[in-house]
Amino acid sequence: MAEADEERQVCDVAVTLAFSVLGKRWNGMIVSSLGGGPSTFVALRRAVGGISDTVLSDRLAELADAGLVARTVDAGPPITVSYALTPSGEGLLPILDQLGRWASANLAERAH
Repeated sequence: MAEADEERQVCDVAVTLAFSVLGKRWNGMIVSSLGGGPSTFVALRRAVGGISDTVLSDRLAELADAGLVARTVDAGPPITVSYALTPSGEGLLPILDQLGRWASANLAERAH
């Protein structure tokens, strides 16, 4: 019984850590949008919709600090900056897909 409690505590800490990154508004949408491949800032802003430049910039920096997104600068000309998922970020895609399926099945009525 103590072993099960210890495993639950470890899991709770891990879930808390995951939601400290993914629980912020827009982060899941940004990761999901990057699931289609690398993207520029402007394309991400369009894909996510409703997010300000400042918030998108902040969220991309947070996701990069968490090791989920990589920023690449191509010196050009013209200089272009793109964002892509790291292998850790790509590992979230099946989880986000499953979460979306769960939401469709269980929260569909709340969306209307």
